[in-house]
Amino acid sequence: MQRISRSKITDGTDSTSALQEQTSRAHGLLRYSYVEGLAVFFDLIIIIASSVLTGVLYHLAIINAVGDVETFLGIGGLTAVNFSAILAARGAYRPQVLANFWKQGRETTTVWLLVFFVLSTVAFSLKISETYSRGATLTFFVFGWFAIILWRLIIARFMAYALATGTFAKRKTILLAEQAQLAGSSVVDDLKRYGYVPERTFEFSPNLVRSAGASSQLSEFINEIVEVCRQLPVECVFLLGSWDNRRFIDRVIEELGVLSVPTYLLPDRNVAHFIGSRIVNIGPTWTAELQRAPLTATEQVCKRAIDLLIAVAALIMLTPMMILVAILIKLNSPGPVLFMQTRNGFNGRPFKIFKFRTMSVLEDGLVIRQATKSDPRTTRLGRVLRRSNIDELPQLFNVIAGDMSLVGPRPHAAVHNSKYEKVIAKYAYRHHVKPGLTGWAQINGLRGETKTIDLMAKRVEYDLWYIKNWSIWLDFRILLHTLIVGLQSTAY
Repeated sequence: MQRISRSKITDGTDSTSALQEQTSRAHGLLRYSYVEGLAVFFDLIIIIASSVLTGVLYHLAIINAVGDVETFLGIGGLTAVNFSAILAARGAYRPQVLANFWKQGRETTTVWLLVFFVLSTVAFSLKISETYSRGATLTFFVFGWFAIILWRLIIARFMAYALATGTFAKRKTILLAEQAQLAGSSVVDDLKRYGYVPERTFEFSPNLVRSAGASSQLSEFINEIVEVCRQLPVECVFLLGSWDNRRFIDRVIEELGVLSVPTYLLPDRNVAHFIGSRIVNIGPTWTAELQRAPLTATEQVCKRAIDLLIAVAALIMLTPMMILVAILIKLNSPGPVLFMQTRNGFNGRPFKIFKFRTMSVLEDGLVIRQATKSDPRTTRLGRVLRRSNIDELPQLFNVIAGDMSLVGPRPHAAVHNSKYEKVIAKYAYRHHVKPGLTGWAQINGLRGETKTIDLMAKRVEYDLWYIKNWSIWLDFRILLHTLIVGLQSTAY
């Protein structure tokens, strides 16, 4: 008969564990489950306080009067509720997310911009913005964002400290673990970090749950667990076993049903890697997000709004110069002013890219030669346009049309895409975002002709890094760098 081993888990066997346990006893007052609610509460307080503080100080400085405090409270409350609701819906208040400051910084900044854009648009549309001080509102926008970012930094530092030292209040638990699953698993340490300390760990062999003749032994095993749970102030039970053994899991759930404590099923080795992904509920269906969209819906809205704002403004300012360039192209060589070529955009969808014509040919099809240094196809004016990047300006129309973004991987000719997808791993991942006028690879010197596969592979590496690490601030950084070095002779 298979023997069932039962062992009590102790809290550490070395000096480090002992120190952590002492720290936990001294500071273990905060429950892990309270973190989310406290984060929401302080967000609301900080935003409302920022609105009132900036409103009062601004009016004291400008008109030497306190101003309408009720208005400041209303603006702050409306902003706080919308901001917190969106973050909560996106799962941004989960403790493991709060522990990542850089992710929180991107998330809060994106939502902060979105909330202010929407509320400002509504106020303007309803013609109620005139009752508010624009200066006070702008001051609130800047100061409120700074306060939220500082608060996020404090939370991240606290979470890192709490997880490292066992600060969270202890919650006594029982762990049922299959020996094959427990061996080499970090599950016990992970539970301890979040305050869940197994008072007892009951190990069982795979044969116990799969053997047809072990029913009585299994009942004895579970009955002992029930007795321990009744004797100890246990808050929950964790089960770590193979997920493919449905009969055993159902049996445990049924027999532990006599207890008034919750039972949680931990991921086994086969699914732990996938469960580490973000959990997304689609209707009533639970899913693990094995591959996330590079930009969430909110981030896409923000990026699109910035694209339109800057592209339209740039087009208005540059129209006189573009008209002059068009006239010069017509005078310099025969042919159309604009060069159009099929490129692949978001999700690989084809679109026509616009450029000022710089060559004597208009290649678009199955055979396209990359431009090279001293290329005889390039016109005299074309060389100037290419070196100064002025030939790319018509792509502002592509941005406005939604085919491109200001920043993103540079689009390649469709025929070149077909070639590189076959020889460069993850090349097609470049199409997870819209192509851009400029990109991370370009400001790092990877633009113009790619003579070798290795050069193209390096460009793809930079493009994928950009997609993985995208933020509004990274886009602004790339745009600023592009403007600074835009007139350098880096292409031909």
